[in-house]
Amino acid sequence: MREAHRIVVKVGSSSLTTAAGGLDADRVDALVDVLAKHRGAPPSPGEGGRRMGEKEIVLVSSGAIAAGLAPLGLRRRPRDLARQQAAASVGQGLLVARYTASCARHGIRVGQVLLTSDDTSRRAHHRNASRTLDKLLAMGALPVVNENDTVATDEIRFGDNDRLAALVAHLVRADLLVLLSDVDGVYDGDPSRPGTSRIAEVRGPEDLAEVEIGSAGKAGLGTGGMVTKVEAARIAAAAGIPVVLTSAVHADDALAGRDTGTYFHPTGKRSADRLLWLQHASTPRGALTLDDGAVRAVVEGRKSLLPAGIAAIEGDFTAGDPVELRDDRGRAVARGIVNFDAKEMPRLIGHSTRELARDLGPAYEREVVHRDDLVLLHP
Repeated sequence: MREAHRIVVKVGSSSLTTAAGGLDADRVDALVDVLAKHRGAPPSPGEGGRRMGEKEIVLVSSGAIAAGLAPLGLRRRPRDLARQQAAASVGQGLLVARYTASCARHGIRVGQVLLTSDDTSRRAHHRNASRTLDKLLAMGALPVVNENDTVATDEIRFGDNDRLAALVAHLVRADLLVLLSDVDGVYDGDPSRPGTSRIAEVRGPEDLAEVEIGSAGKAGLGTGGMVTKVEAARIAAAAGIPVVLTSAVHADDALAGRDTGTYFHPTGKRSADRLLWLQHASTPRGALTLDDGAVRAVVEGRKSLLPAGIAAIEGDFTAGDPVELRDDRGRAVARGIVNFDAKEMPRLIGHSTRELARDLGPAYEREVVHRDDLVLLHP
């Protein structure tokens, strides 16, 4: 933790706003003070980037919808998407303005980055997101990332910023992910009850197998709670990134590498960035049912999906969309980026690529889903 150079910090709505909605300037300033301390002094004019040895920080911040509640006269986070988007539209400007003003006290520039899952599961969009974040860091700015709630539809939403933070940590090749909330770690029971204790370390899923994880808090400002934070920690840890889950008041300890919260040890290795997004952030736009031979080829042989192995299609997808690959029992075995539109698929099913090239032209002599654009799903 002490040696981490590039760190993603995620802060939840409850740590930035009042229970009634609206930003708490003191809380924002306190968080920015900690981030500024660990980033070190900003570069001098003309330097254009960070100094050697200093930490780079990406901030994934919730709070846009919560910040927009009070100005719009809303008492609680609305359930319908349209009013959530309206609140986000008002609140996002307030949130970034607050960060900009607070960071200016330390001479830090702020760069806003708004993402939807569609931006990151498609190859070209994914590259653009990665380049933007890398360039902001290289130029000494503090990227403030949020889900683009204003325009995101249900189909292209991340669903919560905890999962977004885990995926951003992988996208920027972070050395550490810090998840900040209003609870100082994972407990072996309800932390408000006597006799429960904080779980200091998690080395694998088995360490939490008997632990009941709580959901969103009473304020109703966020979308997840401890469940989404633990799931985000598992995603990051499986991708080789250590995670600290603690409260916002202990942010300084987490960034300094001191004992605080719950530490999730890495459980896997880093994989291709886009495949992690495909597995955890994409929503399938359709499904392809595979015959037994195709299932074995994809799952056991790690091969591409060819038209000859498809038994049925479902959905109205276009080339470049994520689709689910299912066996003949309807069980999802993989997810991948499809190379053809749904309307093209009926005439491809059951035919070899050689036959298709002969009958339809050389453009059809290719995979329906290439193995490089495919991830296996584990039950």
